[in-house]
Amino acid sequence: MIRKSFFYLIILLVFNSCYKDIVILSVEIEPVLISSEINIRALEIKKNRVYTATSNGSILYFDTDKSDVISEISYSVENDSIIPNFRSLAVTTNDVFAISISNPALLFKNGKLVYKEEHPKVFYDSIEFWNDNEGIAIGDFTDDCISIIITRDAGDSWKKLDCSVFSDIKASEGFFAASDTNIAIVGDHTWVATGGKASRVMYSGDKGETWTVYDTPIIQGKETTGMYSVDFYDEKNGFAIGGDYTKPNDTLNNKIRTADGGKTWHVVANGNGPGYRSCVQYVPNSEGTELVAIGFKGIDYSNDSGDSWKHLSDEGFYTIRFLNDSVAYAAGNGRISKLTFGE
Repeated sequence: MIRKSFFYLIILLVFNSCYKDIVILSVEIEPVLISSEINIRALEIKKNRVYTATSNGSILYFDTDKSDVISEISYSVENDSIIPNFRSLAVTTNDVFAISISNPALLFKNGKLVYKEEHPKVFYDSIEFWNDNEGIAIGDFTDDCISIIITRDAGDSWKKLDCSVFSDIKASEGFFAASDTNIAIVGDHTWVATGGKASRVMYSGDKGETWTVYDTPIIQGKETTGMYSVDFYDEKNGFAIGGDYTKPNDTLNNKIRTADGGKTWHVVANGNGPGYRSCVQYVPNSEGTELVAIGFKGIDYSNDSGDSWKHLSDEGFYTIRFLNDSVAYAAGNGRISKLTFGE
């Protein structure tokens, strides 16, 4: 019994030492697509296939083992003069969704138009799914409140939530369509990051049926300030990043962390680490300790839950998603790239 316990102890120590020794020190950036005609802020990975939606109306995809073969999902609109500006994308087991940002807002499922909204102020910022049947898209104020639409039938139809649900949201509060990461989902739990003159977290524990709003200490007070991206590793641990894109080098109060499911948030690395970043993602299999933040000013990495950061590259991107714990794909102005993180 003593010998067996000693054996298990040795295995545990070896595992822990191996885990602690794995620290990202560099990133190799390999171009997949370069084109001056595209601007990409929406990217998703599903079963080794990378999907992107572009500002010039293209919905592209490629397999990670055949990245030189890029395909496009075709669709049609009633008015050929309309070129949808896509900044939001969601992928389920069988379906691909993309929604355009402005009037008219057009939401496509596998190339078929399933939702249309016309309003001078309509502007959709992000879309995500809880499962194959239920999803959510968020947008800025139109008349009396923010815009949130939800589907319960695999995206065939969408219903806009009544303004009474969001009586706590201020008119000066909105969302940023910077990286399609305003929404974080873990199981039935949903966190939505607002920004602008007020920057708070909207939380739902029942897939959008009810909502609670929590304050945050992130920089806010101007239309260009607040959270631009939020991610959760599990039901308790989350991280948000942003700042002011007009002052991208400012590092004060632009990185916040929660350990209680978003009820309370604390500023980390204040005055240090990255300034404005448009996207943050947890590294898979990192126990919630490793993060990568990305923006037009470069790529940064933390291995202590955001307390300290290492600047990996000046290469600029808007959004990033991980394929596994060492490979990710990023997109930005005029390009898609494969990012390989190493020791």
